[in-house]
Amino acid sequence: YTRTQRLTAAISAALLGACLVYFAGFSHIAAVHNAAHDTRHSAAFPCH
Repeated sequence: YTRTQRLTAAISAALLGACLVYFAGFSHIAAVHNAAHDTRHSAAFPCH
């Protein structure tokens, strides 16, 4: 793989991860909230 391909993959993965953390962190959907609740608190990410 070229450097550009690796960099594109890394940036894409980082953006996807950030979006998932944002969604789980601020979601008001009960199933998502309950699934990620303990992990958020252990990472000092407030949800209440």
